[in-house]
Amino acid sequence: MATVFHIIAVLFMVAVVIVLIRGLINMLRGGSGNTSNKLMQARVMLQAVALVFILLTLYFTRGG
Repeated sequence: MATVFHIIAVLFMVAVVIVLIRGLINMLRGGSGNTSNKLMQARVMLQAVALVFILLTLYFTRGG
């Protein structure tokens, strides 16, 4: 079970990196502030979900 949570956590962390890169590209191109705001909100949400799966992975790895 921990392996499944581990894989999901890694996928969410990759998604965070993708959103960060999109935000950087938007900023460097002088893009819309609204787009930057939505990307920031998406990053925070993805980080929270990734953290939940990391904690679940630790819980099941330690014999919870």
